[in-house]
Amino acid sequence: MIHATQDLLAALDTVLRELAPENPPPNGPVAAFEAPKQAAHGDLAITVAMQLARTLKQNPRELATRLVEKLQAQPAVAAWVEAIEIAGPGFVNLRLKDVARQAVVREVLQGGHCFGRQAPSGRRVLVEFVSANPTGPLHVGHARQAALGDAVSSLLATQGHEVTREFYYNDAGVQIATLAASTQARLKGLKPGDALWPESAYNGDYIQDIADAFVKKQTVHADDRAFSASGDVDDLDNIRQFAVAYLRHEQDLDLQAFGLRFDNYFLESSVYANGAVETAIERMRAAGHTYEQDDALWLRTTDFGDDKDRVMRKRDGTLTYFVPDVAYHVNKFQRGFHQCINVQGSDHHGTVARVRAGLQAQGLGIPQGFPDYLLHKMVTVMRGGEEVKISKRAGSYVTLRDLVDWTSRDAVRFFLNSRKGDTEFVFDVDLALKHSDENPVFYVQYAHARICSVLRQWGEKTGGTVNIDADLAPLTAPTEKALMGKLAEYPKMLTLAAQGLSPHDVAFYLRDLAGAFHSYYAAERFIVDDPVLCAARMALLAATRQVLANALAVLGVSAPEQMQREEVDA
Repeated sequence: MIHATQDLLAALDTVLRELAPENPPPNGPVAAFEAPKQAAHGDLAITVAMQLARTLKQNPRELATRLVEKLQAQPAVAAWVEAIEIAGPGFVNLRLKDVARQAVVREVLQGGHCFGRQAPSGRRVLVEFVSANPTGPLHVGHARQAALGDAVSSLLATQGHEVTREFYYNDAGVQIATLAASTQARLKGLKPGDALWPESAYNGDYIQDIADAFVKKQTVHADDRAFSASGDVDDLDNIRQFAVAYLRHEQDLDLQAFGLRFDNYFLESSVYANGAVETAIERMRAAGHTYEQDDALWLRTTDFGDDKDRVMRKRDGTLTYFVPDVAYHVNKFQRGFHQCINVQGSDHHGTVARVRAGLQAQGLGIPQGFPDYLLHKMVTVMRGGEEVKISKRAGSYVTLRDLVDWTSRDAVRFFLNSRKGDTEFVFDVDLALKHSDENPVFYVQYAHARICSVLRQWGEKTGGTVNIDADLAPLTAPTEKALMGKLAEYPKMLTLAAQGLSPHDVAFYLRDLAGAFHSYYAAERFIVDDPVLCAARMALLAATRQVLANALAVLGVSAPEQMQREEVDA
């Protein structure tokens, strides 16, 4: 069907150029198909006659009649279209031949795991996500970021882009000082609730774990460093560096539990160490975008669309948090990426205008709107009908590893991509554990496992293997047509989801595809006596299995070949 649609688009383009030679695409009407509002109206709809009629000052229905006459003279229409009908004021509906729908089965089997993917584009994209402070375990907000960021990266890769996944470590500032002070307090025998326990200290049990390791003079390995503890409870700088390394190692374990690997780790401390922060400030000062007021240095962010000017350097000489972010994003721009995307919590909304203003004030030709932001809302965790707010490990929040341990990596990844990022999400632990159609990830994965079961039974019974050149003509049942139509939607769905940075569209598609298969499973027998029909159905099942696996992989979810359930496959 994909090849047929491409042929038909080319035919429509030819016809449009004939109808409006003075106004050809792309400036004039562009060849495009839409999905009919009702399936009974056909497979493809053409609405361009309505637009072209205004340009040519002709009656749209009469123009649609001319368009149909010219289309019927096109070889592609003769090959793939069963009927063309004009509806309403000038809509054109195309009903495809069965052979056009059936072609997608062979296209999927030929493409394999590459089906739906585009050729290399030469476009380099950086996706920065998670980027947690190394001050504690990754929480459920980081889990949503991890799921979204990894899926967005995979989506962009399907479009042929070269994608770099980056983690920005905020290893400088007040929170790191608090981490060091909290660890030192534990080393001195204090605990939360004691009179001398610092009010701003971190209370989680993980702080005691750091202290215990420090006393033992352990060496910890993070992604790019190893650091050994001195064991000296008065050496605050050594405690700080060890605590940061220890928690970076712990976060590495969290990410491994999530099956996530980053291509690059960038340290906030590096933009201080290499002078990038001061260089960025001097550029803004030299360009006249800063001023002194109330013993502080301000940036005129209102010159770039912000609602008010922002402090850069406070009275005490410390910098506000968006200044190193500006230096970091200058670095991103100078690395030559065509697009940079930040996946962050919605609580960072206020930094968007500030960072962009700081980048515009650099005078480096950085495009307006750089970088792109994908903001997400937080996650509420429910278990046993009640909201879960406390984790023993973290002290005050549920962690990423809690979710993975309570359910599974697959459930966490699928659930957190099942809704648009800017909507609130309730993670129901009990639902994620159900082996029933209520659980969306089980529903999708079970479709894949069911297909594997049927193909396995067929192979054991007949010794046959799926034939990519099988005669597909027998695939005419309504549920077969619906399933093949859904398979054909996959490449376009990927493209639109990538353009919109919308991995939830993949989750929606998977549920629809699984639903189409489960309906097929309920309506038809697959291992039948007719060898031609049986071979065709095995090919359709294999193609469906492939697309399920491909789409699940975009979300970082596995495609199991066997799943435990009370029902027994027939």
